[in-house]
This record gives sequence, structure tokens and C-alpha cells, in this order.
Amino acid sequence: MARRPRTALGRLAYHVMNRVAGRQDLFEDAGDYEAFERVLAEAREREGMRVCAYALMPNHFHLVLWPRKDGDLSRFMQWLAMTHTQRRRAHRHNVGHGHLYQSRFKSFPIQRDEHFLTVCRYVERNALRAKLAKRAEDWPWCSLACRVKKLEKAGLLLDDWPVDRPRGWQRTVNRPLNKQERGRVRDCVRRGRPFGGEAWVRRQAAKLGLESTLRPIGRPKKKQEA
Repeated sequence: MARRPRTALGRLAYHVMNRVAGRQDLFEDAGDYEAFERVLAEAREREGMRVCAYALMPNHFHLVLWPRKDGDLSRFMQWLAMTHTQRRRAHRHNVGHGHLYQSRFKSFPIQRDEHFLTVCRYVERNALRAKLAKRAEDWPWCSLACRVKKLEKAGLLLDDWPVDRPRGWQRTVNRPLNKQERGRVRDCVRRGRPFGGEAWVRRQAAKLGLESTLRPIGRPKKKQEA
């Protein structure tokens, strides 16, 4: 049998986000955050996933993942969501009471250059932007705090990056992204659009069947009659 050709999937990094269903909080106390981190560490070990950055927020989470091969991303996220949901429901004694997560996770591929750094910065300053901490590294449920404060859990949760982390990264994360950077990342979160240089984005969209994410939103304008 001929071997299936490799695609770009296994070499790409991805931003992943999921949100709780309804208006409830996903994490209500420190124990909830710690429980999710334990499941995340198990999923990382079980699936061999490289976790580059993360931020846990009261009603959603962000991950920056670097899969090793095709199919890793879906398997990892399926096991993570299923296991976390089961354990949370067992802890809250509400097994079988509807969906925990709003929908299937949202994701977009990231070019492994300065665009990767932009996404990691966006993720790691989430709590600061939401005014949950005075400095990004003060939020204990994120990768920046793990690395800056050399927390023991960092070894269970985090992997090396595909690009070098610049010197002064902590200061960089604490500086706001400009309006254009923030807008581009948010558009990619919403639409699943690849994030990178223009030519790279077009290539990856074609390879991964994401051409629709590059089209303008809304109905095309009607041509005026001559």
C-alpha cells in the first residue's frame, strides 16, 4: 500500500481556544484551575503533545500547541475536553447535565516566526488585558507565571518553543499589543484563519482547505448596471 504523503499539519503550531457553554464559569476557584492543569499535564504526556503556552480564564482557555504529526491536535483536544468534563461533573455531582463546553474547540495555524511570538504574547497577557492581574506574570494559571517564577508544574505542562523566546520577553508580554496585531489575532480566533505572512497564509489555507476563512465576511456587493 502506498504511504499517504505528509501534510503540513504536523509541522504547524496552533492556537486553540474553547469556551464554557452558557454564562457559567468554567473555573470557580483555585481547585478548578488546578484540576484542569492536572488534566492538561496528563493529556500532554498521553498524546505526546508539545504545549508552548497557555492561559486559563474564568470562562474559557487558550492554548498554543505544536503537534508532532497529523491527527495529534484533534486527539489531544478530544481527550482533554472529555476527561475534564467527566471529572468536573463528578466533582460537582452533576453528571449528565448538558454540555460543559460551548462547542468544538476553535483553532488556527500559526507561522513559526515572529507571528508565533505575537500569538504567545496575546495568550500570556490575557489576564492582564482582562484586569485580573496587575502584571501578566502575576496570574498563576498561565505559562508566563510558570516560567518566570520557575514553578514546579512548568516541567509537567510546558515544552520548548519552535522559535527562540526573545530576551526581555516578560517586559514584552506586559506591553499592550497594538490595535492591528490584536485585531488580526482576534480575527483568526473567530474565523480559524491562518496567522502569518500574506504568502504563507495563502499557501496554508490552500493546503488545509481553509480558503473560505480568507474571504470577506458578508454578501458580495451587487454590480451596478451600466
